[in-house]
This record gives sequence, C-alpha cells and structure tokens, in this order.
Amino acid sequence: MPKAKKSGKRKKFDYNQDRKKMKKKFIKKCNPRIENPQIRNAWDDKKSMARNLQEMGLAFDPNRTLPIKKQRLLGDDKETKAPVNIVTKPYVLNQLEEEASRPEKDSKTLSSDLIEYVQYMIQEHKDDYKAMARDEKNYYQDTPKQIKRKINEYKRCHPQHYDAFISSLSVPQPMVQ
Repeated sequence: MPKAKKSGKRKKFDYNQDRKKMKKKFIKKCNPRIENPQIRNAWDDKKSMARNLQEMGLAFDPNRTLPIKKQRLLGDDKETKAPVNIVTKPYVLNQLEEEASRPEKDSKTLSSDLIEYVQYMIQEHKDDYKAMARDEKNYYQDTPKQIKRKINEYKRCHPQHYDAFISSLSVPQPMVQ
C-alpha cells in the first residue's frame, strides 16, 4: 500500500504562527460563550455541565427531572424516583423567573419612507383602498389589501403617531388669504 505524502516528513516549529492567538481560538472553540448573563456569571468552569446546572436548579436531563410512571401488567404502578438535587445557587433561578415574567417590548418599527407613504395615502384618500391602489404615488403597485395591511401595521407599531396624525387631519386648516 502506498504511504501518505507527508507521513515521513519531520515536524518543524512554525515561527510564523502566533501561539497565544492559537490557544485563545482553541479555548473559544472548546468553551462556547453562554449567552444568558445570569447563567454565565454563576458558571464554574471547573465543574461539569450537569453539575453546574444542578447547582443552579436547572434541568440537565429532562427525562430524569420529570420521571414517567412505568406501567406494569399486574396493576402495581411504580414511579421512578427523581434524584433530589441540592440547589446552592437559587438566585440564578429567581433572576431567570423575574426576567421571564417581564413583558416583552414590541421593538418592531417601520421605515420612515413607509410611514410617509401611509400618511400620504390616508391624507389623500381616507379609507378608500381602491383609490389608494390607483394613486400615482403607489410606486410598487400595491393592491388594496396590501395597502390596508401596511396601514394596519402602521397603526399597530406606532399607535400614538397614528392617533396624532388622524386628529391633525380632523382639525380644519385655516385658510390663508
């Protein structure tokens, strides 16, 4: 059988490689970054993943944490016992529960061009979506339903702006002579 090409070649030290950078890259690959700040701060690198999670009161293996009753033919059901874990870091669990109970902010926003477009359409045509579809400013040739969807999106994302805009439309503008 033929030998691999570089199998007999002597290993040499590569002076062009930055060993410190290589070590950092290797460590980063071995220990991936934990995204959650509460878990990251309580994590102990010297302990295993299962041990760390157990100390925080989190489940490593859900099959062990929530045991399932095993059914027997004779009728005596036995429930497998879940191991009793000692939680030494309960503050992590409390912080996670607190974070989960906070209401999520709707951070979705619309582009300024779309807001301008919707305001123009409402200003010109009120609720006539068919007329909006025929308007010359409808560059993307949106259908009446698409325009209605965009207006509803504007109402949902910017309710205060929409209310202020509608109230400014209802106020009659004084005529300049």
